[in-house]
Amino acid sequence: MKLNFVLSIFLLLFIQSSFSQKIVKTGAPLEYVSTLVGTQSTYFLSSGNTYPAIAMPWGMNFWSPQTGKMGDGWMYTYTAEKIRGFKQTHQPSPWMNDYGQFSLMAMVGKPTFDENKRASYFSHKAEVAKPHYYSVYLADYDTQVEITPTARAAYFRFTFPKTDSAFILVDAFDKGSFVEVIPDQRKIIGYSTKNSGGVPDNFKNYFVLEFDRSFTNISTFADSVLQNGRIKVKAEHVGAIIGLQAKGRADQVLVKVASSFISHDQASLNLKELDGLSFDQAVEKGASVWNKELGKLEIEGGTIDQIRTFYSCLYRSLLFPRMFYEYDATGKVMHYSPYNGEVLPGYLFTDTGFWDTFRALFPFLNLMYPEMSLKMQEGLANAYREGGWLPEWASPGYRDIMVGNNSASVVADAWIKGVRSKDIEVLFEAVKKGSMHAGPITAVGRAGADYYNTLGYVPYDVKIHENVARSLEYAYDDFSIYQLAKSLNKGKEEIDFYKKRSFNYKHLFDPESGLMRGKNQDGNFQRPFNPFKWGDAFTEGNSWHYSWSVFQDFEGLARLSGGHKALEAKLDSVFILPPIFDDSYYGFPIHEIREMQIANMGQYAHGNQPIQHMPYVYNYVGAPWKSQYWVRETMNRMYTSNPDGYCGDEDNGQTSAWYVFSALGFYPVTPATDEYIVGSPLFDKVTLHFDNGKKLHIHSENNSLTNRYIKSMTVNGKISTKNYLYHSSLTRGGKIVFSMDSVPNKKRGVDLEDLPFSLSR
Repeated sequence: MKLNFVLSIFLLLFIQSSFSQKIVKTGAPLEYVSTLVGTQSTYFLSSGNTYPAIAMPWGMNFWSPQTGKMGDGWMYTYTAEKIRGFKQTHQPSPWMNDYGQFSLMAMVGKPTFDENKRASYFSHKAEVAKPHYYSVYLADYDTQVEITPTARAAYFRFTFPKTDSAFILVDAFDKGSFVEVIPDQRKIIGYSTKNSGGVPDNFKNYFVLEFDRSFTNISTFADSVLQNGRIKVKAEHVGAIIGLQAKGRADQVLVKVASSFISHDQASLNLKELDGLSFDQAVEKGASVWNKELGKLEIEGGTIDQIRTFYSCLYRSLLFPRMFYEYDATGKVMHYSPYNGEVLPGYLFTDTGFWDTFRALFPFLNLMYPEMSLKMQEGLANAYREGGWLPEWASPGYRDIMVGNNSASVVADAWIKGVRSKDIEVLFEAVKKGSMHAGPITAVGRAGADYYNTLGYVPYDVKIHENVARSLEYAYDDFSIYQLAKSLNKGKEEIDFYKKRSFNYKHLFDPESGLMRGKNQDGNFQRPFNPFKWGDAFTEGNSWHYSWSVFQDFEGLARLSGGHKALEAKLDSVFILPPIFDDSYYGFPIHEIREMQIANMGQYAHGNQPIQHMPYVYNYVGAPWKSQYWVRETMNRMYTSNPDGYCGDEDNGQTSAWYVFSALGFYPVTPATDEYIVGSPLFDKVTLHFDNGKKLHIHSENNSLTNRYIKSMTVNGKISTKNYLYHSSLTRGGKIVFSMDSVPNKKRGVDLEDLPFSLSR
């Protein structure tokens, strides 16, 4: 018995050692990416709310296996047992749902249009899910389906058993669709109009499919009526089923698919992305593209799970905003405008919400992918020209959701980080317009602008919900415009105007609670006040979450709070308080509430964006070791490479970019400044390959699970006690060395000159 006990202990130690063993040198980064991270989600509890996007970086078209019913925002869930089809998708999240969508499905035997009857059992054991390649075995049809994408097209390979009754279905979905089978060209064309909003009346997604063999049978369906021999159909819901002869495993059926928002002819042009490529060559080319982009961040000295988590998060950081532009026959860039319905020259990007992504995703692109960021800035200028406003949530055009005017941050951060758009004067005009006026919908411009312009805040009692959240974000956005105006050498009056408004957060600071609180039009704070109440004056959070939304001036917040020590104690309280909540505004616990409740990190709700920067705020009050502890704690506990790997909505790269930045050892707490705030580096070695040809080497000596504290830091050989790093310095290349320890160094980073930028200092 004693021997068995000793053997058990030895085995446990061996297993623990194996899982914590560091990998010195990684292979191709694509090997570590799983597209299934975050797919084990439901409406009531999000572990990412992602789907396995089969896509190129920022690709115009994505593909995904479809387990959910047509129109279900949860198109793929890890716990599902059946696949209904393989869907072209442009869905940024289940909450926004989809547009530009249609699906393919393989069948053997008796074909059916019904999405329930055609669904096949599948297993994750017979599934390969990578960004550039997806494969799955459809058990009910003894058929393997493989997909590899380009930016605007996709290659399918179907391996049927030997049969005369192999079928491929094209489902153009409901809400108005069209399909035509062209047998002599072995082609199917069509369009889908199904969308969830944000499109003009003339919106269509045109698609074309080319097969490698003739059709043995043709059927089309219209509104559930299947008719054999009919080749052209237009109705509410249409599709086609074509029969094929399959001679066995070696006789694989190949299908090329592309789509366009412009025309069928343009869809055929987009299909040329696959010209001259076999299926395997297309897979290889896609792998090369992904490895190039992922390889700009080279890591060493992490556990296998950390490396998988890092590169899976990096993959998610390179999907949105997606390209919404195409190339005409002469190679000219053009786009269909979801803002006015016209086909126009120039770049356009879409499917992102700035309320989420201004915080880390766009700063990350400005650091590592500035050439792509430059195109995005041109796309923003085009959106303004075509729609009259900068979008705050685009999918594909304006969507009326979320709060803030954070396009100002996206524009300003790019310019200040050296992304020099030729359209900057147009963009400056756009951010000023957005700062002063309410738009045609609530989520464009600033809701409550007249109140904010007069009082410096949006009142609680004027029937504009989420008023504190709006006011705090408006003040930060004014700071972003102030920074941009300074950089553009605008007039003193204009610069001073936006600087003054940057302090508007002070109007909502409640000395009684030391938190942000709604204020009525008469200047009195709203009553009763419950800082644990979600919603109401706040957006998907409570006062404990939003009281740190003073990105531009934590020194000013500290002074209001009674000094650095008082603000430090208030920060500690976030993690100490129990995860209690008041859900009366919603009437039930929304999924963000549940995700905070089950995380066992007090009131810290990392699963949603408003508080994600908060662990870094300790750096502003001279307690950087607490940032180092909680940043590492969040990386270790809130992220894995498993299907439940996120602790809330992934949200178009924002939650992923938080991890990527934090693993490097720094984070952009205040976009529109030149600073990153130091945290706790995760890997022993990191090499950043910048677009300008420079390299930044980050070494973390004596790093481990327990050694999360920075004992010392050198930048290019010089000791630095500062709690921040400069973007302009990093991009020149060089070397940063962190010396890590298991105990905090409470003498480092504590002097005033070590603290990061604040507007009040």
